[in-house]
Amino acid sequence: MNRLFHIFALCLALPAFAVEPPRSDAALPKPLTDNDFIQFDAAQAKLGQLLFYDKILSGNRNISCGTCHHHDLGGTDGLSLGIGEGGEGLGPKRVSQSAQDRIRKRIPRNAPALWNLGAKDIRVMFHDGRLETSDLYGNGFNSPAEEWLPQGLETILAAQAVFPLTARFEMAGDPEENEVSGAVNDRIDNAWPILAKRVRIIPEYGELFVDAFDHIEAPEQVTIVEIANALAAFIGTEWRNHDSPFDKHLAGDEAALTAEAARGLDLFYGEVGCASCHSGPLLSDQEFHALGLPAFGPGKTRRFDPQPRDVGRMGESDRLEDAYRFRTPMLRNVALTSPYGHNGAFPTLEAMVRHHLDPIGSRNAWQRSDARLPAAEWLERADFIVQSDAREMARQARALDIEPIALADDDVAALVAFLQSLTGQTALDRPLGRPSEVPSGLAVD
Repeated sequence: MNRLFHIFALCLALPAFAVEPPRSDAALPKPLTDNDFIQFDAAQAKLGQLLFYDKILSGNRNISCGTCHHHDLGGTDGLSLGIGEGGEGLGPKRVSQSAQDRIRKRIPRNAPALWNLGAKDIRVMFHDGRLETSDLYGNGFNSPAEEWLPQGLETILAAQAVFPLTARFEMAGDPEENEVSGAVNDRIDNAWPILAKRVRIIPEYGELFVDAFDHIEAPEQVTIVEIANALAAFIGTEWRNHDSPFDKHLAGDEAALTAEAARGLDLFYGEVGCASCHSGPLLSDQEFHALGLPAFGPGKTRRFDPQPRDVGRMGESDRLEDAYRFRTPMLRNVALTSPYGHNGAFPTLEAMVRHHLDPIGSRNAWQRSDARLPAAEWLERADFIVQSDAREMARQARALDIEPIALADDDVAALVAFLQSLTGQTALDRPLGRPSEVPSGLAVD
């Protein structure tokens, strides 16, 4: 216990991070091509599509992956902090009104976009990077499941897919409600066999697994590994998209960008220095940076945190220098995935750009109404309670890896136009889309 208080005391005295000025004149990345992506099996992707929208994978059979990453909402939910297990409806219309089954807290972070997660170069996932490719535990990944993560997950995308299924407020539910969450309460890997059995005993699923996986000869051989690999095959192919005006520009089409977007590109890769973090073909350095976003919501708390807060990367690394830093998001199709930031603090691209240019002024001017939070009266007092902690607010305000840059309004508009030029021509025309029904017979959101 003394060690925990020592860590907390250090956090109280956390020094300001060094602010590095943006680099200018960054080189444009090479164009993305199909060779930059994992080539997933088509039959597995089709199976993954059904699983993605099937509520059979949730503890109470009332929410699917697609509920919070829906085709109609650009692969997200359109909310700052969503309502997971226990909610009803989709996206901004999702509510939790049942007195018997009302949510106990909001999802602590914004639902991340799914675009281009099948790229070969992706090595870290989640806002805090708590999933990484690694040999640390002998299963290919450093993850919250540590050595209990099963062998055979073919990609980091497959490894990622198993964790929302075991998250209490995302898909698992409360321990007293169902056998899945009850098993997780004992140990995380105890839930995956339960979910796998639910799926494989459905005759249609059993046949699909036998057809899609060469090593599966009978449905009873299906495990969470095959389920995760199928989900990854779907996500990795369904949201692959790199046919935007920007991509055409990189391929040599000088007329692909409007004059305003071309000016924004020059600012992005030049004097404003956006590409110092949003670098490379994926438009992300896959590193962690502190932007000083307004704080609200329940936070991704640790067991000893005395209040709602989110320390970002430090929650995974336990290093003070990582406090309040979050992973740089990839930007293709970013115009389709509002709101923005790890907690969805900003509803528009312009607001997010202006925060990068003046983080302190933006944080001070931010209004609670800027957050897209589904109505839940019993949670409203807690939604912004972290803002009443003066010491925590001071620590977060000091943690900045960006410095103010003065830009004229027309330059801000040019940056927004460039970000809009990252929207793919076929972004809204996905290969498989949302299924009308799933083998479990449960309703599809």
